[in-house]
Amino acid sequence: MVADLCSELSIPHAVLKVEVAPGNLQQEARLARYRALGEWQQERGLDILLTAHHADDQAETLLMRLNRGSGLGGLAGVRSRGANPASDGILLRPLLRWRKAELERIVQDCGVVSARDPSNEDERFDRARIRKALAGADWLDPAALAQSAAWLADAEAALEHYAQLEWDAEVEVPEGEIRYRPAQSTPREIRLRVLARALERLGGQPRLSQVAELLDKLERGEAGNLAGVLARAEKEAWVLCPEPPRR
Repeated sequence: MVADLCSELSIPHAVLKVEVAPGNLQQEARLARYRALGEWQQERGLDILLTAHHADDQAETLLMRLNRGSGLGGLAGVRSRGANPASDGILLRPLLRWRKAELERIVQDCGVVSARDPSNEDERFDRARIRKALAGADWLDPAALAQSAAWLADAEAALEHYAQLEWDAEVEVPEGEIRYRPAQSTPREIRLRVLARALERLGGQPRLSQVAELLDKLERGEAGNLAGVLARAEKEAWVLCPEPPRR
């Protein structure tokens, strides 16, 4: 449909085929799309990729992640500027302050009528169900939800800034291990982020809820292991190192 519309309007376009890995269908499909777009971008030597995410998309994302109990990073939603999650390219979303209905009116005023009917979407997926619920909830303001996500993104950036300062000041990376000296006054959220970063440095990719459980153990002076990493609490530092290979 999109290709036919672009041809009709003489808009240059390309249809990119993708292969979706097994697992979480929507997540893997998202990564496959961004991977294909990143490769298309690199082949043409383009510096920036723009997507058409709008305020309603942002509101859907915020509600979906609230329903899953996401942390601040997830509740910050999609950013107006970021990186392609499947490549190193710059990604911009210039329409995040626009409502879907406003964008539809623009194309309709231009004589292009192409609106997607939410009732035709597959309600096995969270986003489709939330989109349908939003369409019937006139008491919810998607633009206000999107603005809240933007404030949360600012808070997330501030926490990442202070987590980096904590890492620079209190983390040592001798060969084969990572040593972190958390002060009593360091907020738990900063400790959590530094610990997550240390696990990633050592090859682990755990869920944040799992990192929080390991943090609880270390704060009690206990040891633990997670995602192939051993962690123990010493007198003045937490020490992390890769698990030895199993025999």
